[in-house]
Amino acid sequence: MQLDPSISFAYPSEPIAFVDLETTGATFGVDRITEIGIVEIGPSGVSQWTSLVNPEKRIPAFVQQLTGITDAMVRDAPTFEQLAAGLLERMNGRLFVAHNAHFDHGFLKGEFRRMGLRFAPDVLCTVQLSRAVYPSESRHGLDALVERFALVPAARHRALADADLLWQFWQHLHRAHAPDVMRAHLERVTRRFQLAAHIDEDTIEQIPAGCGAYMFYGDDDAPLYAGRSVRLRQRVRSHLVGPRRSAKDLRLAALVRRVEWKATCGEIGAMLAEAQWIASSRPAHNRATKTRPGDVGSAPWPHAGAIAIEERDEASGRRAWHVIDRWCYLGTADTLAQAGALRANADTPVFELSTYRVLSERLARGLAVTPLAAATPATAV
Repeated sequence: MQLDPSISFAYPSEPIAFVDLETTGATFGVDRITEIGIVEIGPSGVSQWTSLVNPEKRIPAFVQQLTGITDAMVRDAPTFEQLAAGLLERMNGRLFVAHNAHFDHGFLKGEFRRMGLRFAPDVLCTVQLSRAVYPSESRHGLDALVERFALVPAARHRALADADLLWQFWQHLHRAHAPDVMRAHLERVTRRFQLAAHIDEDTIEQIPAGCGAYMFYGDDDAPLYAGRSVRLRQRVRSHLVGPRRSAKDLRLAALVRRVEWKATCGEIGAMLAEAQWIASSRPAHNRATKTRPGDVGSAPWPHAGAIAIEERDEASGRRAWHVIDRWCYLGTADTLAQAGALRANADTPVFELSTYRVLSERLARGLAVTPLAAATPATAV
């Protein structure tokens, strides 16, 4: 089947797999797949593939009634293990498109994981796409799309028929909207699981959502860029994917091989961690530190000794103490006692311009600190 030449596709060079599954239920890790349907779109045209799958467990009666797939139908069907190699090859390198994609992608990812295989395609959810393109509509289920856009179902709750409905919806969108409009919508809702070299979405999901600092590394583990954010995970992802990336981000993403991060309890901790990383590693894509009006080579330290600055993470309730002595950041501790030990074991403090820049105005405005020598309750400067 050839592509309709009248449709302007936003991703002409990116093969697509419209995927739908039928399962024994909705619980990941417990329920199993009973049918897979795929409509494949590529340079050579459109093709379809489907197979029943032996779930190796009984199908609940209500699911048999909903889908029409019975225990007898799947008894002699191949198991997922028998289909896995060919299925992985079939979907490799394709944009994975499904309705409520978290469900279909999650089931397939779990099945492949059981076999020790990694499944991490880029994913686009047509529910999210429908909401993005038609925000005034309240219903975005497959039945609603069939009714609203006069899609033609060959059946309902059968894998290949539902996958074909997604292909029909895709064609409607590209007929009804300009290519640049669709490109913006698609970029916004697509989850890029292979973001840069060996950094994928699974890696990004491990990054804390709150405050912190991060470092990108390139070939031979060379430091490329250090940054900070109060939304650490979101900021790291924005460097690597998204329609609003700057030319600098595009150049940087091409060089990144891995990312390292430090979670902090607040913005001050993130700023200090970033400054320390820049000073110690001198990442190639950070601007060189330049002297500004008001900077001094060695400013008077307004305390009798080392201080601890407390920050709290309201979401988790975690507390941390940043240890500073004579404009030198000595590190962060989880308790005040550990902060004292950190100071006691530190080398002789050396003035750091980056720490001075982060803290001088805040301390002058009365930032609460704890003098470590006396370990008294927090007082205002």
